[in-house]
Amino acid sequence: MADTITLLIEPLPADADVTRLDATFHEVDASMPALRVGELSTQRGDGIFETIGVVDGHAQEARPHLERLRNSARICELPEPNLPQWEAAIARAVAALPPEGEFALKLVLSRGVEHGPAPTAWLHVTPAADFAPVRRHGIRAVTLDRGYARGTAERAPWLLLGAKTLSYAVNMAALREARRRGADDAIFLTSDGYVMEGPTSSVIIRRGDAWSTPAPSGAILHGTTQQSLFEHLEATGRQTEYRDIPVYDLETADAVWLVSSVRLAAGVTHLDDRDLPYDADETRELNAYLLSPRD
Repeated sequence: MADTITLLIEPLPADADVTRLDATFHEVDASMPALRVGELSTQRGDGIFETIGVVDGHAQEARPHLERLRNSARICELPEPNLPQWEAAIARAVAALPPEGEFALKLVLSRGVEHGPAPTAWLHVTPAADFAPVRRHGIRAVTLDRGYARGTAERAPWLLLGAKTLSYAVNMAALREARRRGADDAIFLTSDGYVMEGPTSSVIIRRGDAWSTPAPSGAILHGTTQQSLFEHLEATGRQTEYRDIPVYDLETADAVWLVSSVRLAAGVTHLDDRDLPYDADETRELNAYLLSPRD
């Protein structure tokens, strides 16, 4: 069995009724050229994506990821994806993977080739990095100004702040800045001092018995892992809430986590060079849940 798989997908209209969906995608050698020079995803970052964690042969929360892909397509005015087609492609890729281990499965939908075919799409699976150390010991983070005030997304929807686009240059620059400051990750703040999200993660804090995450808005990507964790916390009798979180609440929280689909839950041990409380037992429980099969 291969541990790296690439499928090129011929995107179908959302309402297409095709009985042989597996005929609409095919495997290619990941080491060989597959995209045209005029591909707008590489020229302009004009496309959207999702990354799904695969654990021991199970694609974690594939449907919520696909629904978010569809939402991103609507925001970016891309053709709506045919979800059964993408589900079939995910199933084929996962079936070809080893039955044990963790993998990162990336879905991409691009506006296509300039003056040519549109849209284009593909799926790529690779082994996940070993995140056991950060799940166990936590991470250091810094806060960075995202450059937007609260309400910017609603006033300027053309900024596409609520879509998971391929334009990740700012996110990667933020991670490099965090490392320059001796940290592992970053937490974006609005210019008026409210918590947003990490460059590749959602933020969850606990103060007392309340578990909180920033209120969903057009500027914050609604995290699939965060939503799943909130369902778990509520099912186990704990209080969850969506609210505006001022930076003071982040700095004085009883615990802070950055959560994402592949790294899962990483507790923040230091924030801007200040120690934060770190609950190893709670973090272990969160990751045990996140590593279990989830639809």
